[in-house]
Amino acid sequence: MTELKEKSRPHNGPDTQAVTFDPLDKALINLLQRGLPVNEAPFASIAEALNTTEQEVLSRLNTLLAQGVLSRFGPMYDAACLGGAFTLAAMAVPAAEFDHVCEVVNGFEQIAHNYQRNHRLNMWFVIATESETEIATVIEQIEAKTGIEVLNVPKLEEFYVGLYLPI
Repeated sequence: MTELKEKSRPHNGPDTQAVTFDPLDKALINLLQRGLPVNEAPFASIAEALNTTEQEVLSRLNTLLAQGVLSRFGPMYDAACLGGAFTLAAMAVPAAEFDHVCEVVNGFEQIAHNYQRNHRLNMWFVIATESETEIATVIEQIEAKTGIEVLNVPKLEEFYVGLYLPI
């Protein structure tokens, strides 16, 4: 089985350098925005649809991840449907402490994403846990380790927007 190498967290926002895509990169990105085939060889199915090889698909995905064009490639699980819970959280982290706090937050296995934003609340991340009560525990532990208050912004309602951005 071939492995995709995901770029390590955190992602501090989009790179400012323009990236040029060849037609196969564009077709690959556009196709993957619609989903990944659910079968024993999804990358082979993608390769067939794009008239290329499975190895070429995997190579291009790894390159796009390494370049930061793709910040993440992997399944999206609905923790709540699996009996777990998740929430969005934010912190106002002093600039001088940002990298250290980022390492502390990302050290928790329950952190799914972590992004830097240009806002007073400059660190935003998702906490995904096995239970609702574990969210409070993780927040307390982050606050204890960083000395910074965590704002918990739980989901009130879910919307599916079907975002598709053709390139």
